[in-house]
Amino acid sequence: MEIRPLTDHYAVSPQITPEDVEVIRDAGFTTILCNRPDGEVPQPLQAQAVGAAAKAAGLEFKVLPVTHQTITPELVAEQRAIVEGSVGPVMAYCASGTRCTIVWALGQAGLQPADKIIGAAAKAGYDIAGLRPQLDALANG
Repeated sequence: MEIRPLTDHYAVSPQITPEDVEVIRDAGFTTILCNRPDGEVPQPLQAQAVGAAAKAAGLEFKVLPVTHQTITPELVAEQRAIVEGSVGPVMAYCASGTRCTIVWALGQAGLQPADKIIGAAAKAGYDIAGLRPQLDALANG
């Protein structure tokens, strides 16, 4: 597991396991957000297993499955609401962290400059420069 911060309140990671949950808690996160659909992973890595470990560790656990085809304004708003509603830092995960980063970036459009959004993602290892037209359109829309 590799936690990659995008902000002080939001980080992403590739797929985690139930055994990773305590490390996530000890790193200061209060909420784990699963953006990976269960159909992509074997049962021991599905949301129910990770969620049970999160709850046992005293963490909030939210599930919002994301595919590239299902990234809608409503899903982006729901993700942003989960992050903003968390009492502490959120660690979101999917297969590689890319979808978690894209949904976060779209939710930040208009709240911070596109350069800052793209730069935060790049610092975490995600090249989302191709989203600039969407970020600009959302900021101006």
